Amino acid sequence: MSKNPQELIQERIARQMAAINLEIPDKVPTGAVLFALGGDFVADYSGLTQAEFAHDYEKALRAIQKYNEDFPFDVAGGALMGLDGQAFGLAFLGDELAPSTAFISGPIHKALGPNGYFKFPGNEISDNSAPQFLGGTFMEPEEYDLLAKDPVKFIAETILPRVIEGLDTPKNAMATWTRFGVEVQRFQDINIKIVMSNAQQGFGFIPFGITHNPMDVIADFLRGITNTVLDTRRHPERLKAACQAMVDPMVEFALTYKKMGAEFVFIPLHMNEYLSPKLYKEFYWPTLKEIIIRLYEKGMRSLVFFEGHHEPHLETILDLPRGWGVAYFEKTDIVMAKEVLKNNCCVAGGLPIGLVVGGTPESIDAHIKDLFEKVKPGGGFILLPSIGAAPAGTPPQNIRAVIDAVEKYGYY
Repeated sequence: MSKNPQELIQERIARQMAAINLEIPDKVPTGAVLFALGGDFVADYSGLTQAEFAHDYEKALRAIQKYNEDFPFDVAGGALMGLDGQAFGLAFLGDELAPSTAFISGPIHKALGPNGYFKFPGNEISDNSAPQFLGGTFMEPEEYDLLAKDPVKFIAETILPRVIEGLDTPKNAMATWTRFGVEVQRFQDINIKIVMSNAQQGFGFIPFGITHNPMDVIADFLRGITNTVLDTRRHPERLKAACQAMVDPMVEFALTYKKMGAEFVFIPLHMNEYLSPKLYKEFYWPTLKEIIIRLYEKGMRSLVFFEGHHEPHLETILDLPRGWGVAYFEKTDIVMAKEVLKNNCCVAGGLPIGLVVGGTPESIDAHIKDLFEKVKPGGGFILLPSIGAAPAGTPPQNIRAVIDAVEKYGYY
């Protein structure tokens, strides 16, 4: 007998939570809190351009419904298109708006007007391009002292006016923030509809928030990646002081989601793969470790996305308390990661997106069979793609092959 939506929700959430709790679920989960295989393919599968998907919420909702119906992972794989807006979240820290401003959708981006952070399909780039985060240098090294003195004030009053053209005069700023507020509310409304729609299809919602490691905010939104790496040599003490000053705001920002019922916080890492083990331990790990532990002590577990190859830094994760959350790896040897971390945290990843895009159902089946033989024992593992965004043009049969292979080899 087929299961009703509520039974599917309970089953899928229980499966994820068992793995996250380092227990053995009934089957290897194919999703973790907010991640499953999805991405640009979701629009393509419904015949939408990326511009339509990015800007027309109702069309996007229908495309998400179709994708989730045909490709039922343990977490709804279809999701709205958008980019990280952590600088906006920090600028609004202390206001109830803060949690709603850390994700920039197509309409929110359009409301902000020309800016130095984002490009969206149908606006600055072609209709079938994926959204692009630009970043850049919007802060001089001498300003580290101002950032360290008051990170929230500095970003709100100095950085954003440099990035967003529509904040150049008080009148323009009022108009820009009014448009921004309207679109933030529309974004909240469509997300409620998506959560309700997902529930009708048997997909549960585990409340989550987002925060960042300070050095990533500096690299992405303030100094740029190249300058931030150079600053470890040119301005090391200023960089360290700024990173440490940003810990409290990053923890506070995550805890605003806890007040709304969030149980997990997503922390995407970017600078980890650019740093040697020495620089990682000196500039990056101390603040990341503090943030994760402080949130864990407040009842929030972390889902950390370790971009790139994290093998040089893998054992530092053992400094964290057992059961702190989920270590999600992009390119790291997942078998090695599972062996090192099996008694510390849930490990996620293991599905190269290149295989899903360019492989065959047979090669996907063989990969998952071999992978599960090595990482499935003992539980504590979630199968996720190396990146969650399958590009347009991905063969649908390859995505289906992932689900079929887990059904064949994933049960305990």
